[in-house]
Amino acid sequence: MLKHLRIRNFKGWEDTGEIAISPLTLFFGVNSSGKSSIGQFLMMLKQTAESADRRAVLFPGDDRSAVQLGSYQQMVFNRDPKKKIFFRYAWTFPSRMEFVDPYSGEAFSGQNMTFEAEVALAAKNQPMLRVEHLKYALFDETQRPVLSVGMDRQKTKEDEYAVHSDACTLVRRQGRAWPLGSPLKFYGFPDEVVAYYQNADFVKDLNHQQEMLFRSLFYLGPLRTKTARIYSWNGIAPDSVGYSGESAVAALLAARDRKIGIKRGEMKRASPSKPLAEIVARNLLEMGLVNDFKLVPLGEHRHEYEVQVQVAGGGGWVDLPDTGFGISQVLPVLVQCYYAPPGSVIIMEQPEIHLHPSAQSALADVLIDVVQSRENNRDRDIQLIIETHSEHFLRRIQRRIAENVIGQEVVSAYFSTFADTSSRLVPLELDAYGSIRNWPENFFGDEMGDILHQSKAAMERGSGRSGDRRAVSLSGVC
Repeated sequence: MLKHLRIRNFKGWEDTGEIAISPLTLFFGVNSSGKSSIGQFLMMLKQTAESADRRAVLFPGDDRSAVQLGSYQQMVFNRDPKKKIFFRYAWTFPSRMEFVDPYSGEAFSGQNMTFEAEVALAAKNQPMLRVEHLKYALFDETQRPVLSVGMDRQKTKEDEYAVHSDACTLVRRQGRAWPLGSPLKFYGFPDEVVAYYQNADFVKDLNHQQEMLFRSLFYLGPLRTKTARIYSWNGIAPDSVGYSGESAVAALLAARDRKIGIKRGEMKRASPSKPLAEIVARNLLEMGLVNDFKLVPLGEHRHEYEVQVQVAGGGGWVDLPDTGFGISQVLPVLVQCYYAPPGSVIIMEQPEIHLHPSAQSALADVLIDVVQSRENNRDRDIQLIIETHSEHFLRRIQRRIAENVIGQEVVSAYFSTFADTSSRLVPLELDAYGSIRNWPENFFGDEMGDILHQSKAAMERGSGRSGDRRAVSLSGVC
């Protein structure tokens, strides 16, 4: 699970500052203020970690990727190629990392890690990137430093690096010295480090922990794919619902045997575990979108299915494409939240899109359930990073904090705005009663100003004609 993140010189951000990431982390803000860039940056790191090219420092993406960020000059702050992109993040492992130094016999163990790196163009007018610096730091459960190790580019020679480590002194093998080689991607120690030192095998575990982190990261974009009348499924379980939700139905079919329980509030027991599809159907019902939905096979030996729903307000069963657009947009959100394996980090943009206000509020309740869900009698430890424009969504979160359905420490919220030439991120100060102590000006528009000017205009229009006064009065009652 991610704990902290900081990014410098990326897109509109000169410096995000330290971002505390909670199980439910929300980003609000005006358009083009950079809030989407934070999730895009994490997805670029995931794309890089999963790329087959071990020498690509950063993989900005292509037409098959979740994000496409273009060249280094297009994604660096102010499009200044002389600037270096720096980033640091902290995360917790699912299980403790342990190793013994074969040279000294000293044991090291920890479950918390920070990583930082700085990347830059390798040469002027060249597209290749290089790592200027990378560093890992391992901590125990009390946040006591256990070990740090990293690589730095030597200023005197363009392509040479030095390894530095504390707590565990690296011992060079006997023989002729040779260059250590460049880091692999933005995070990896090259094979030469292990060959060069007698007790550096543990750096491979650090590389692995990094890859495991990004393997647990999932993304769902703001516009989900349109529905189909017939879905084919070949029996293979997809990794996720897809960047646009295109595999949501396949994921539902693949997860028929999985059961999820919901634990609401610290003092309440988890609800009895229910099939994933049943929970999704219940969520849609609670949001007022459908009365029920089902997956209908088209024949005994066919691998094709219809999704049928019983729309809210009664009536018979209809195919999914014959329902409102909001249902097709929110279905992948619900499926991804419950389908993702335990320990997942899910990034979603505008999960509330095309939903009416009451459904947006109900969706907030669903996502509270997700971060408190359980599977096989264990917490699923799902982390949600959400970009949203919904006031109704936030208001429901505030209410549930006040009602102690979810603790204030489980939620982090930020408002993205502009400051001079850079984006600026303002942490919202949520208290134990759900109140925001530093509510930004015009957070969701000038609501009181609109009410004041509406009343003023109504009074001015009604001052001359009694009929208009009556109409104004009736509209005020309505």
